[in-house]
Amino acid sequence: MNVLDIKDLCIALPSGAERARAASSVSFGVGKGEILCLVGESGSGKSVIAQSVMGLLPKNLPVTAGTISLLGEDITRVKEERLRQLRTTRMSMVFQEPMTALNPVMTCGDQIDEVLRFHTELPADKRKKRILEIIAETALPDPERMMASYPHQLSGGQRQRIMIAMALVLDPALLIADEPTTALDVTTQAQILNLILELQKRHGTGVLFITHDFGVVAEIAHRVAVLRLGELVEIGTRDEVLKHPRHEYTKMLISSVPALKPVARAARPDTPLVLQTSRLAKTYSDRGWFGPRREVHAAEDVSIEVRRGQTLGIVGESGSGKSTVARCIVRLVDPTSGEVRIGGTEIATMGAAALRPLRRKVQIVFQDPYRSLNPRRTVGEAITEGPLNYGVPRPEALERARNLLELVRMDASALSRYPHQFSGGQRQRICIARALAMEPELLVADEAVSALDVSVQAQVLELLEEIRTRLDLAMLFITHDLRVAARICDQVAVMSKGRVVEYGPAEEIFLRPQHEYTRALFDAAPGRGFAFGSA
Repeated sequence: MNVLDIKDLCIALPSGAERARAASSVSFGVGKGEILCLVGESGSGKSVIAQSVMGLLPKNLPVTAGTISLLGEDITRVKEERLRQLRTTRMSMVFQEPMTALNPVMTCGDQIDEVLRFHTELPADKRKKRILEIIAETALPDPERMMASYPHQLSGGQRQRIMIAMALVLDPALLIADEPTTALDVTTQAQILNLILELQKRHGTGVLFITHDFGVVAEIAHRVAVLRLGELVEIGTRDEVLKHPRHEYTKMLISSVPALKPVARAARPDTPLVLQTSRLAKTYSDRGWFGPRREVHAAEDVSIEVRRGQTLGIVGESGSGKSTVARCIVRLVDPTSGEVRIGGTEIATMGAAALRPLRRKVQIVFQDPYRSLNPRRTVGEAITEGPLNYGVPRPEALERARNLLELVRMDASALSRYPHQFSGGQRQRICIARALAMEPELLVADEAVSALDVSVQAQVLELLEEIRTRLDLAMLFITHDLRVAARICDQVAVMSKGRVVEYGPAEEIFLRPQHEYTRALFDAAPGRGFAFGSA
């Protein structure tokens, strides 16, 4: 008997939605000790199905037909009280963003203890013993300290381990993991995937793993189910789906995954330097009320350069200093020491008044387009704001906005609409258009595609490369995704603990990495044994 059996599941969408159903006659099962990966783009119905299994669907998304059987019990027909009994005892869920899923005002130990208090009659001393055991199982250091810590005191990877510990503390038969590694860097992602695999084998748990990352699918899946607009279009073993996909949608998704091999590009040493940093450093100081002064060296001795028409990628783990360097270059933060030259002009120590005319030369595209766009301003207002502030007449600014929307393959009618009316990929295109409205010499993309579906990511990468070529832009591309770096970068700088540990042509770095840290990054890349995309 399967741990989970879903048969002919239909979930309705609210009236006025683009389609009638979030899920249409979906059927699949998850066996004991099996990992089934549920893949598809945003809006395909993956998370809605996961929430239906946990009984967490909002009232405006009702299950209208079909059954969801957990160990033979149809949970679509049970009352809320029974669902509460089943959660964490027979089925548990690990969410994508642990910082929002964990309670910020409770210690991690108290949050795990809450599960034991509600679902067992264990005394306090035995509950504490079990909490320390499960924390140790997730390979977290110093379980006593972790138990006493609050979520904000832990790293992203540590918070995700606490979520996994909470989900598995009562040894459920089914674990649902909803994009649990999307926000993590490549080495932390590898650790979490290995942890889930190890715990799943140890406990014989069935795992429903939701992801849009085919590298992760290649790494852990036994079987793969592909969803498109609420319909199950393909299901099979990992090798069947990844190596011999049958459905055109599956083929499109797999072909959109960048290869882990860079495209050979001719060097252009004769083009002018747009960006040059020399011994750039940023130190953050923190003096407590009673404790000693603490210093964090976020970036040290960073010397890089980008020429016109070239893309330099900065790769590394979270906390390596990538974004700090980008913010110093854009002067969103002030460097502690070193030089930043834009077109030969030193801007690292320049005052605000002198810097203002030069700001238009450097523009940045952030990771989350929804947060970086003002929800109360139309797209037209967002794109024209910069040029208007620099004295461009309104008719000219509007005409420039129309031309830029065409450049990023969006209709000019978008000018009168608001950010919430667009998809994530469309919002990112709007952010790119807004940055280009200033006619910059350097475009900084800080994890600009990490939150996007694989197919949308491929479109935005293609767009960025086309824009760079057409406008002869210099681009600084910050990413933790090695496949993305291979797809778009001419040069690569690898950062670790605030320092550049390896720097050179992308082809050289990817094919012949010299530094131990660089080799560790490549070894941790999920799905490296599968030939995705095209080099």
